[in-house]
Amino acid sequence: MSNAQTPPPAGSAAKPRLAALALGALGVIYGDIGTSPLYAVRECFHGPHAVDVSQANVLGVLSLIFWALTFVVCVQYLMFVLRADNRGEGGVFALLALVPTGEGERGARLKALVVLVALAGAALIFGDGVITPAISVLSAVEGLGVATEAANDWIVPLSCAILAGLFWAQSRGTARIGRVFGPVMLLWFSSIAALGVRWVMREPAILAAANPAHAFRFFLEHRLHASFVLGSVVLVITGVEALYADLGHFNKKPIRLAWFGLVFPALLANYLGQGALLLADPSKAANPFYGLVPRPDGSPNALLYPVVALATAATVIASQAMISGAFSLTRQAVQLGFLPRLHMVHTSSAVEGQIYIPAVNITLMLGCLALVVAIRESSGLAGAYGIAVTAAMTITSILYYLVARRRWRWSLRKALPLLALFLLFNLAFLSATLLKLPYGGWISLAIAGLVFLVMTTWRDGRAQLAKRMYGRKLPLDLFLDDVAKQKPHRVEGTAVFMTSQPDATPVALLHHLKLNRTLHEKVLLLSILTADVPVVAPAEQSTLDELPEGFYRLLARYGFMQTPNVPELLRQAGRLGLAVQPATATFFLSRESLLLTGKSGMARWRKAIFAFFSRNAVSPTAYFDLPPGRVIELGLQIEL
Repeated sequence: MSNAQTPPPAGSAAKPRLAALALGALGVIYGDIGTSPLYAVRECFHGPHAVDVSQANVLGVLSLIFWALTFVVCVQYLMFVLRADNRGEGGVFALLALVPTGEGERGARLKALVVLVALAGAALIFGDGVITPAISVLSAVEGLGVATEAANDWIVPLSCAILAGLFWAQSRGTARIGRVFGPVMLLWFSSIAALGVRWVMREPAILAAANPAHAFRFFLEHRLHASFVLGSVVLVITGVEALYADLGHFNKKPIRLAWFGLVFPALLANYLGQGALLLADPSKAANPFYGLVPRPDGSPNALLYPVVALATAATVIASQAMISGAFSLTRQAVQLGFLPRLHMVHTSSAVEGQIYIPAVNITLMLGCLALVVAIRESSGLAGAYGIAVTAAMTITSILYYLVARRRWRWSLRKALPLLALFLLFNLAFLSATLLKLPYGGWISLAIAGLVFLVMTTWRDGRAQLAKRMYGRKLPLDLFLDDVAKQKPHRVEGTAVFMTSQPDATPVALLHHLKLNRTLHEKVLLLSILTADVPVVAPAEQSTLDELPEGFYRLLARYGFMQTPNVPELLRQAGRLGLAVQPATATFFLSRESLLLTGKSGMARWRKAIFAFFSRNAVSPTAYFDLPPGRVIELGLQIEL
């Protein structure tokens, strides 16, 4: 993740490093959008809302594909959205942190609205995370059915086996296999380009699709039916959010170099090649991608099986990138307080961003397998695909406008036309995909809605819990004055109290003093706060204040892409002047027992959801890496 922070070396080493990063971007960023040729054109001419294969229709659909890739990817994302980096990081939460909301009641209302919009965007990405591996792997394996009908009964079981193996391998980390991602995708893009160019040379008339007049003519002729087809054209830009979300793994130059140097030409060549194939042989509409594969005399499947194997490898890589993105997005949501604490495993001692979250992994796996078993064909899954992508694109456009206006101080005359242009395309795609709702489109929205419900409920529940615990908070200075007057008995050692309110007296401290009537010789009040930046450098993380009566306050700031580590924080405190040994200190935590009988504004069923996740969240001891034998938990009953 540090690549975005470190400029490429000067001189002769700069170009090789840039090339290496661009090669890495092929595997991490462009897997999803790079495997769309497997099913996108097919859905336009063979799906449930297909149009007849005619020259006018082929040119019209290919024109829509050409301009979707050109405007959405080249212009909107690569030219503009990538500019909105948060210290080198991208993604919906990074974009959220860039939006200044101002002070006062108006600022609070704007902040609440912006947070809801960002949470909706994140939830939609989770919805895509379930469908992407299923449709990608299934569409690749379906190539076996093109080679031989005997393989049809094995397509679903083999797809499930590949997906199960993919998710099983997550716990081992991606560092080793990640080294081959770039070369495999380089071979993939080179191969699909070669397959497409061969047919473009045979039917050069397909190059006329670059003329937007064919797209306009297609809509004038087909009207509402054209909108259904546009919902299938959207499949060519699925994965575009990864360009921005994975910005921190590389930086702008390698991402743009990989796109313009290989990915964009290869995709155009393949899509145009599929169109040329359909002009020459309309019967290939059932699977035009595999129809591009040459069939030598005497061995019609000699090249088809290797292409199926390569396509399967490419879709596994695309799925891996989506799964890793879901892990990263989950950690950000946990750090920002939108999801409960989850067990996270760091799979690399050298790279902070490589994590594995078992709960997310098994949830995605079960969802993917259920979709494959229930729907059985990638064409059926295509109806569920696209809504989340286009809705997330629309949300990104709105947040980008807010950043441009409120942080970069763009004038309305400069920012508003750009937003209107973005929304012209984004809303056109979104409205087209919404027509898919009765045909499976509701699946991704249902998944996203469930995730959105969990995130908003957890956020609201934490706010109500904090209000109950600290609504009548005792200011820390008043507590210290009382300690000076009462002079309670002090025992040897150091006590660490964790609190989210640096200026308030921790509830656990009040209960400890009330029950035990003693205090440790040294008392450290530790507050871990999440900053509006992805990463906070270790040298800037901690500040230590010495307070009266042997009290100290340690404020630790972490970025939303970092995981707190209390033992490391205590070592930082030692460098700041307070020697604390985690193995000998005593850690005091509050454990809340929630009652649903309170008068908070939350509905009772939402309280029940919050209480369920609160009971099942990872304990602070494990999450903050505290020594288990040195932790004392004080129970509290709180009515929500």
